[in-house]
Amino acid sequence: MNIAIVGASGAVGQEFLRVLDEQDFPIDNLKLFGSSRSAGRKYTFRGKDYTVQELRHNPDDFRDIDIAFASAGAGVSKEYAPVITAHGALMIDNSSAFRMDEDVPLVVPEVNGDDAFNTPRRIIANPNCTTIQMVVALKPINDLSPIRRVHVATYQAASGAGAAAMDELVKQYAELQNGQEPTIDKFAYQLAYNVIPQVDVFTDNGYTKEEMKMFNETRKIMHAPDIRVSAMCVRVPVMRAHSEAVWVETAEPLELDTVRKALAEAEGIVMVDEPENKKYPMPLDAAGSDPVYVGRLRKDLADPCGLAFWIVGDQIKKGAALNAVQIAQHILRHSR
Repeated sequence: MNIAIVGASGAVGQEFLRVLDEQDFPIDNLKLFGSSRSAGRKYTFRGKDYTVQELRHNPDDFRDIDIAFASAGAGVSKEYAPVITAHGALMIDNSSAFRMDEDVPLVVPEVNGDDAFNTPRRIIANPNCTTIQMVVALKPINDLSPIRRVHVATYQAASGAGAAAMDELVKQYAELQNGQEPTIDKFAYQLAYNVIPQVDVFTDNGYTKEEMKMFNETRKIMHAPDIRVSAMCVRVPVMRAHSEAVWVETAEPLELDTVRKALAEAEGIVMVDEPENKKYPMPLDAAGSDPVYVGRLRKDLADPCGLAFWIVGDQIKKGAALNAVQIAQHILRHSR
């Protein structure tokens, strides 16, 4: 396969390189693209040095590319998608640019992998990180009984705002330790020793764009336009790996043992659910790992058809780069 990474110098772009190597993804030729500021940087992949090329409005730069992984922001994706796909390259885009377009599939392989074969524009959208890990956990439950309603509170790490945000969190702790005023640039407020009940900008209905992504994307991925999703997204002073507290209402009551078995056997999920031994998923343990971890599974005391549980997943891996690579793997695996 001839592979390109657009936005190679960013946090997700660098994660693409690590994940492609970890997954032993078949690569014959690799091209790295970035902004004029990133052009000229060198990165080593499988023992060979690669130089970042400046992303240009030149379709010939992608003439021989089979798959282009893009993570350079929605504006760049919209502007350069025609360039990237002009000669038939498949663009797997990590931004929000095309997620809700009817002619662009929004894919989580464990949930709706076959949607990846319907690409009239040669574009596949990678969902939002919080949505990805939630729908991986919702799918086996929905298979047992259709989910009617989801309430979710997220606890989102600094990694969700990029590498600079992670650096800022570390810097804030150091500054506060030294009696200095903390640097506040990537977030609206100091994140160290704090939580911020806002991720992305607010919309007219009082929900943030991040919260509305969970509402809209869940419906599209699960092919379930009637699922009602209400989210509260919160930024917490964690370096990487997002956590979510989830409450679901199913059409029929479900036995906990049945749900636990379905989750434990589901692709992409690892159960860590031994509360009597204080074992449950935590972002400190999940950082750098591939699966979505599920624990604290219990009946919802407020709803006879309800379940409550806790999930944790690495935002940069499963929430971004890994899911995109798994989309490509699904296509390769099922198109032969």
